[in-house]
Order: sequence, then C-alpha cells, then structure tokens
Amino acid sequence: MKRTVFAGLFLTTALLASPVFAADDLCAANIQTIKDAQVSTNANLDADAKKQLMKAEHEATAAQSAGDSKKCIADTTKTISELKLGGSGSDGGATK
Repeated sequence: MKRTVFAGLFLTTALLASPVFAADDLCAANIQTIKDAQVSTNANLDADAKKQLMKAEHEATAAQSAGDSKKCIADTTKTISELKLGGSGSDGGATK
C-alpha cells in the first residue's frame, strides 16, 4: 500500500512540475534561436536590427536568470516573430 501511495505522489509531483521544465526549455531554446539568427544573418542586418537582437537576447537572459520564464518566453517569442515577419536574411531583413 505504501508503495502505491509513494508512486502516486511521485507521479503527481512529476506531472505538476513538468510545465516548469518545459517553460525553461522553451526559454533557452528561444534564446538560442535569437543567438543563431544573429550569427546567420549578421552580414545582412543593419546596425539597428543588430542592436535590437542583442538587447532582446540580453533581456531574455536576464529574465531567465531571475527565474521569470514567462517574461523570457514572451520577449523571445515576440523577437522571433519579428525576425520571421521581417523577411529572410538574404534580403537584408527588409519587409516584404
């Protein structure tokens, strides 16, 4: 009986904690996406776009360090969306 109770508590704890781990993973993945975008499109970005990406990365990393996954995910998702809407790296990030 004790095994069943402990197993149930363990599974409940794991299921309740999993969204937290998923949020941290998404935050880290989004930060990496922004870093990759800086490297892959570096030659095609203007100075303002480079500054915005660096600022977004810095703010997201700070939010991640502070344990604010929601802010990190919101900021990085917005930046990634803007990158995608801004055009591909081959056209210099110009809006289509």
